Amino acid sequence: MEMVQLKLAVLALCLLLPFGRATDVNYCDKKTEYAVKVSGVEIAPSPVARGQPATFSIAATTDEAISGGKLVIDVAYFGWHIHSETHDLCAETSCPVTGGDFVVAHSQVLPGFTPPGSYSLTMKMYDESKTELTCIAFDFSIGFASSVADS
Repeated sequence: MEMVQLKLAVLALCLLLPFGRATDVNYCDKKTEYAVKVSGVEIAPSPVARGQPATFSIAATTDEAISGGKLVIDVAYFGWHIHSETHDLCAETSCPVTGGDFVVAHSQVLPGFTPPGSYSLTMKMYDESKTELTCIAFDFSIGFASSVADS
């Protein structure tokens, strides 16, 4: 009977914990006045699970209209650069971006063989003229759990 109560307690705890987590964001150059200001990053789920979809939602604001551009993402694992990718900005948010608040959201399934641990992500946003609009960095974790499909 105690095992059933323990399982119910664990299930209740899992339901109460948030599936997403806001994370601290740092600008790459604290002295630069970027055209796009980032107010936060939410990662869901947190920690990210191997073999499962993960979504990174970046809340931002700008005074300028942005008709297009690109996102350049670099990932480091314990300080070692391990991955780079480039995305069309308009595939990650609705373009054109008019002045005001907007969200850049990127979803991705990490391979089941991705090692668990602490990662750092740097994201640079460029407009169509290749002008850097913002550059942010934040940390995230990949958990030890993996999907059933990986076994």
